[in-house]
Amino acid sequence: MLPWEFNILLVSVILLLKKIYASELTFELPDNAKECFHDNLKIDSHFTLEFQVITGGNYDVDLELQSPTGKILYRETKKQYDQIDKTAEEAGVYQFCFSNEFSTFTHKTIYIDWKVDGDPEHEITRPGPRVAESALTMIEKSVEKIHENLEKSIDDQTHHRLREATGRARAEDLNQRVQDWSLGQFLLIIFVAIGTVLLLRSFFSDRKTSNMTWNR
Repeated sequence: MLPWEFNILLVSVILLLKKIYASELTFELPDNAKECFHDNLKIDSHFTLEFQVITGGNYDVDLELQSPTGKILYRETKKQYDQIDKTAEEAGVYQFCFSNEFSTFTHKTIYIDWKVDGDPEHEITRPGPRVAESALTMIEKSVEKIHENLEKSIDDQTHHRLREATGRARAEDLNQRVQDWSLGQFLLIIFVAIGTVLLLRSFFSDRKTSNMTWNR
C-alpha cells in the first residue's frame, strides 16, 4: 500500500472513531396525545435536539425537555421548528416530550434529530491510531474537510426535504379547502336557482287560479 493511501485510510478510521451518536425519526402524534422519548447521558455530554412539524393543523406542537432530576431545561408551546443545544450537567435519563393535547381533531407528523457528542456510551470506542493535528498532511486535511462538507450536505438535504414536505402538505391542504369551498358555492347556486324557479312558478300559479275564480 502506498504511503498516501495509508494516510487516507488512517484519517478515515479516525473520522469514524470521532463519529457522534445520532438518531433521526419521523412519527405521528395523534390529537389530544403526548409522546415522550428518553436517553441516558453522562455529565458534560453535548446533545442537540432538532424538531420540525411536517404536517397537521397549524404545524405546531408543545415541547418540554427535562433533566434526570426533573429540572425543566426547555419548554415551548405551539412551536413549528426549533433547535436545542445543551450540555448535560447531570448524569442520568433525560426526557423530552411532544404534546398535541391542545388539538382536539388534528394529528401531527413530527421529524426529530437527536445527536449526542462526548458520551462514551454513544461513541465508537474501539482502539485505533491517534494522530496529532499538526502531523496531518495536506491530503489528510482535505479528506477531513470533505467529510465535514458531506455531513453538512446531508443535513442541508434533510432540511430541504422537510421544507418540501411541509410546503406540499400546505398546498394540498389549501387545494382541498378551495375544492370544498367551490363545491359549497356550486351547491348554493343550484339551490338558489331551483328556489327562484319554484318561486316564479308559484307566482304564475296564484295568478292563474285568481283569474279562473274571477271569471266564474
